[in-house]
Amino acid sequence: MASSSSSGLTFKLHPLVIVNISDHYTRVKSQMNSHPLTSTSTTVNGVEHQQQAPRVYGCVIGIQSGRTVEIFNSFELLYDPSTNSLDRTFLEKKQELYKKVFPHFYILGCPLYVLLNPTINPAQKDLPVTIYESELHIIDGIPQLIFVRSSYTIETVEAERISVDHVAHLKPSDGGSAATQLAAHLTSIHSAIKMLNSRIRVLHHYLVGMQKGDIPCENSLLRQVSSLLRRLPAIESEKFQDDFLMEYNDTLLISYLAMFTNCSSTMNELVDKFNTAYDRHSRRGGRTAFI
Repeated sequence: MASSSSSGLTFKLHPLVIVNISDHYTRVKSQMNSHPLTSTSTTVNGVEHQQQAPRVYGCVIGIQSGRTVEIFNSFELLYDPSTNSLDRTFLEKKQELYKKVFPHFYILGCPLYVLLNPTINPAQKDLPVTIYESELHIIDGIPQLIFVRSSYTIETVEAERISVDHVAHLKPSDGGSAATQLAAHLTSIHSAIKMLNSRIRVLHHYLVGMQKGDIPCENSLLRQVSSLLRRLPAIESEKFQDDFLMEYNDTLLISYLAMFTNCSSTMNELVDKFNTAYDRHSRRGGRTAFI
């Protein structure tokens, strides 16, 4: 494999691909650890050696528009370790099913290779995902196709952001409450707003200093700030205000309905407890419940 790509292609990776690969690897690893006939260790000459978890294989699909390759989704493939081959029938069936739902997507697996490293590295800040693309290189006078490492960016749409956020805030099995999840969600939003506010303050102080003459004037920075500010009036349109108020009112209505439902449920539990207590009392003293 070469060190870096020279094709000039731009790769955009959607988070659903990472979630699918992680889910596939987790399931295979869990099945291997829980299967009574499968052992993850071998003994050679009286010494026990721990076997590594098997590699999982899949197929990535997406579209290519000009010099931009966008990887939208992926699905797992059946791998036979005895023959070191993939189930071609399963691949063709999955490809046919995806073509019916996503007719514009096609398989990117031949010229493109997405690798996820499952090893946890606490010191690593970047995603453990690497993308390789195939390129034709002349090696020792012979043209050969080799994989070269390519850079990529994470691309998300609104539906994916909601789904990934839902997966990240699933209720834990150890009894974590919904209030704890809400607090964590609000804390993350507060941190993001706080970071945005701090960056705006830094930019504001820089512009004030530039206006007073304390800082040399930079036309490139002023053009960027002007371009950013020109986007703001578009948000103050009448249609945006109407849509915003409608969505805000819908959110409040859903919150009120949820509150009413909780109050009704609490009231029903209280009535049941009240009737149970008075039913026991009536058996002793002859009085009956009045609810």
